Amino acid sequence: MELIGLVGLPNSGKSSLFNALTGGHALVASHPFSTTETSVGIAQVPDHRLMALAEMSKSRKVVHAGVQLVDIAGLVAGSSTGEGLGNRFLGGIREADAICLVLRAFEDPNVPGEADPVADLGVLELELVLADLQSAETQLERRRKAAKADKSQAPQIAALERAHEALSAGTPLYRAGLSAEDLAEVKSFFLLTTKPVLAVVNLGEDAASGAEAEAVIKPVADELGSAAQVLGVSVKLEAEAAELPEAERAELMEGLGLGEGALARVAQAAFRLLGRRTFFTTGDKESRAWTFRAGAKAPECAGVIHSDLQRGFIRAEVVHWDELLELGSWSHARDAGKLRVEGKDYEVADGDVLEIRFNV
Repeated sequence: MELIGLVGLPNSGKSSLFNALTGGHALVASHPFSTTETSVGIAQVPDHRLMALAEMSKSRKVVHAGVQLVDIAGLVAGSSTGEGLGNRFLGGIREADAICLVLRAFEDPNVPGEADPVADLGVLELELVLADLQSAETQLERRRKAAKADKSQAPQIAALERAHEALSAGTPLYRAGLSAEDLAEVKSFFLLTTKPVLAVVNLGEDAASGAEAEAVIKPVADELGSAAQVLGVSVKLEAEAAELPEAERAELMEGLGLGEGALARVAQAAFRLLGRRTFFTTGDKESRAWTFRAGAKAPECAGVIHSDLQRGFIRAEVVHWDELLELGSWSHARDAGKLRVEGKDYEVADGDVLEIRFNV
């Protein structure tokens, strides 16, 4: 399962966000570097489509999709040159497949540090850029030497030079406007700023929703542009609510005007950031959301359920979740001629409900 790394300055609230999303117990303290070791957990990805299918099928068990999160040791200015827990921080990010930047926007006299999410974003991006710049310079020197005997490396060197130019200007590669071809050429160098990014602005309790929240989030969204989705979360409120029984939690969030809360949106955004999609199986025993990579064909998705289903794949019976819900049951969908029979070349769509026919 791919990893999303939670990255933030000390006291940004990233460990609290990790705990709220995963039900974990990463240490939370009002002093820098309470996170010195990485913690890994699974965040459940809520999905109203799955719940509707489970209700339709009267399923005894419901299994949601999940996304794996890692709480990475805090970053400070100078991490790229070893300040604070710099090497551990950078190593944690290199292992992640995507990055969630946690930016502090809450005031708390008991927690050191400033509440300036745009400034936090600047520090985080600068440290990532400086680390990548060092890597790019080292790789360029090596590749240029190797190219004297191997001219086939020229396209990769040209792409790396364009990446180096952007990094030298202080621009992370995820918003440098590089072509898909250039990004593909430099992928093997494992540069930090080629990873997809999500930003979570950690709001104060008094600005958890509405116009106040939008006013705090907007400068960050303007700064990142189309490079990253930006979500506002009052992590303290959400973490406290996550500890309550479901009924009490829903009542609290509704009373605060937060609806289902922001944690579901964060988990869903993190899931999609990795290019993951969902198909479903449903019945009286179980309704389950299965995770697959966007663009996968039916046999590969069958293999997500069990390797035998991929090995002996014959066909898939397919109906989209909303069509199935409207018809009320699998048998009604079959009687109405709404079940499509798809073969090995079928590209599964997000929201498909599948029944696999196989023979091993």
